[in-house]
Amino acid sequence: MNVTQQLIQTFTPTKKLRASINLGNPILANKDPQSGLPFGVSVDLAKNFAKLLGVELELVVFDSAGKSVEAVTAEKADIGFFAVDPLRGEGISFTAPYVLIEGAYLVKNDSSIQVNQEVDDAKNKVVVGKGSAYDLFLSRELKHAEIVRAPTSPTVVDVFVRDAHDVAAGVRQQLEADMKRFTGFRLLPGRFMVIQQAMGLPKSYGSEAAELLSEYVEAMKSSGFVAQSLERHCIEGASVAP
Repeated sequence: MNVTQQLIQTFTPTKKLRASINLGNPILANKDPQSGLPFGVSVDLAKNFAKLLGVELELVVFDSAGKSVEAVTAEKADIGFFAVDPLRGEGISFTAPYVLIEGAYLVKNDSSIQVNQEVDDAKNKVVVGKGSAYDLFLSRELKHAEIVRAPTSPTVVDVFVRDAHDVAAGVRQQLEADMKRFTGFRLLPGRFMVIQQAMGLPKSYGSEAAELLSEYVEAMKSSGFVAQSLERHCIEGASVAP
């Protein structure tokens, strides 16, 4: 990777590398309950990229994907970690994905819904995290069911239970964790989408910066860095993208 002084300046207009971290996806990042600091594969990748550039890292932490996307699009952060989506691509240049994760549906045990294909029915209300990859995807794909937006992805099941809706949609691992808090629910078999998690930067930073970030992601996959990070943080159900 050819890290020129010009590219370093492009990535650090504030003299620091500002990395947008989304705590709304537990596969990417979580908060340490004792220190309050974020940790996870996205944090590891951000730290290592700052090291490559030889600059100080500043973590800009958000509780939802939507806010994280807005920060990078508005150049309030220099890099971020997102699910690839065409709408987000209007203001963000994406790398190839570094991790693949599954989107799943949660329903009540006594729900008549047995398979994913039965969710898109006019009688169903589907709860998603506002601005999440699932929100963007299902807003395009669901033609009949009504979408209800929770403030963040981690609050989807809370809204689903509180308001007695029909389906909760989200990261499989998040839903599995929520099933430990609430009883009487089950996951539908399979997945309704595969989420491609990639790094991104403001489109305004140009093609050379986008190419460098893409080269970095490929190097982190091929070197085993991403796989080792997932293992170190005990993340299951996510795979390193090819």
